[in-house]
Amino acid sequence: MTIDLFVPCLIDQFHPETAFNTVKLLRKVGVDVNYNPEQTCCGQFAFNNGYIDEARQLGEKFLNDFPSDNIIVSPSASCVGFIRNRYKELFYNTSCHLKYKRVVGNIHELSDFLVNVVHCDEFGADFPYRVAVHDSCAAIHQLGIQKEVRQLLSKVSGIQLVELQRQDSCCGFGGAFSLKHEPLSIAMAKQKVDDALENGAEYLVSTDWSCLLHLESYIRKNSIPLKVVHLADILASGITGENA
Repeated sequence: MTIDLFVPCLIDQFHPETAFNTVKLLRKVGVDVNYNPEQTCCGQFAFNNGYIDEARQLGEKFLNDFPSDNIIVSPSASCVGFIRNRYKELFYNTSCHLKYKRVVGNIHELSDFLVNVVHCDEFGADFPYRVAVHDSCAAIHQLGIQKEVRQLLSKVSGIQLVELQRQDSCCGFGGAFSLKHEPLSIAMAKQKVDDALENGAEYLVSTDWSCLLHLESYIRKNSIPLKVVHLADILASGITGENA
């Protein structure tokens, strides 16, 4: 199998190591990884801020950047959820109709691909910490992804999984929401962080760096003894040799 890798702009700009670790995981399960260096944004930020024409332009570029029938894999539930659920609004009954239908049917978030497509959940990872899962809004409500993350983490050596009391509560990021409604956004981040601390977590893990960046900014500003980490970075910790 050959897959096409989509690296979201936030990962590309702030945490490219997560993209490299995603490649390690994909190679570990025996797939060939194709990366188009011309890819950019899927259009989510523009769409969420009401710039529909700009979002459509970015979306059309995305469709052209992934022209094959390969499965597309991305370490971001937020971007995958946007493409699956919003491209219909942008491209239904347009000249890109067939392109968007093909892409929507082919794109998968990383944990979904590992567990449900290639059926692999063991990577020899070791992470001896107490970890709480932050289920992003996109993962739960747009993609129905929740058990996949826990299944993958349950196979990590040394890890202690703790569940948050409010698993489905938003972290407060929401893209421009954190800028337009800053006090409310901060309060929501505090609620999520307090929940993790009350349950003894040392790390918050998620499928989305967008959420983690927001939570991390609150954690750092308030000098809180809690860290954040992407799922791919935990899973890839045990990969060495030719797949590294």
